[in-house]
Formats: sequence, C-alpha cells, structure tokens
Amino acid sequence: MIRRRIALATLIMLTACSRAGDGGDGKAGEKLEAASIAAGLVADPAAAPLDGLWSRDTDRMCILPAGGNATRHVGVMLDYGEGQGCTALGTMERSGSTLKLTLGACRFTARFDGDSIQFPAMLPSACNAFCTGRATLSALNVERISASVAEARTLRSTNGTMLCAD
Repeated sequence: MIRRRIALATLIMLTACSRAGDGGDGKAGEKLEAASIAAGLVADPAAAPLDGLWSRDTDRMCILPAGGNATRHVGVMLDYGEGQGCTALGTMERSGSTLKLTLGACRFTARFDGDSIQFPAMLPSACNAFCTGRATLSALNVERISASVAEARTLRSTNGTMLCAD
C-alpha cells in the first residue's frame, strides 16, 4: 500500500513538472509507467500472477491453471441476496494486462492492472443469462485475496456448485 502511495505521489509530481512541449500524445505517461515498473514502484501487470481467489464485498472470482498453457479456468459469483446475483463459469486467456474471458456465449475483454481485475461497464447481452434479478457482471472489480490455488478450488456458488474445478 505504501508503494502505491509513493508511486502515486511520484506520478503527480512528474505530471505537474512535465514539459509543456511534450505534444500531449500520451507518450509521457507511457514512459512514466515503464519507468515506475522498472524501478519496482508499480507492479508489472504482464508479470503478475493471476491464479487464486479474488474478491470485493460479496463479489468473488476464482482463477486456476488449465492444463499448463495460457488458458485459465475462471468462476465468478455475485450474491446480493433475495434473488439478486450472478454465477458464471468459463475460461480466460491472458495477453499482458488484457484478459479475454469466455463464459459460454458471453465473451469480452477485461483489464488487469497487477492488483485488480476490472470487467467493462458494457457487456454483451449474452452475459445477462448468468444473472438473476437486477444483478449484472458489468463493471465487476475484484482484488486478490489469496494466491492459493487450493483456496480458489473451494469457491462455491450459493447453490453449492464448485466454481473452479480442474
């Protein structure tokens, strides 16, 4: 947490001190991010592991290796009580900080920043099939709570279905 604060403070100072003539093409931000990763101030999303258990409030996500390749098993559960929730199983492929999820007919790209996984705010309509009531998978944002594959295997849906099984 302290590293994040230092990195944020550095980012703010460097942004405030940037030259007016950088053209505003966004290259300065990319260079700053690369320098922060190289200095160890910011986690490199391309190198950070994904396997384990992820959570925020009542939202849960498990990720497990699948056969030793780049594909991962993934399970997602949101439980807001009283018939409001989502449960989805599928696979995920990673390309740097981009995560391509396939949950049946629901296919989309999520973002991984090294600390959290964020689903897009707008998902294909096929993703609605996994949810009940007014719940949605849109804009799901979870953070790692465990890197343990064994723990991730224990995640179950509200009806007891295992979400991440090999």
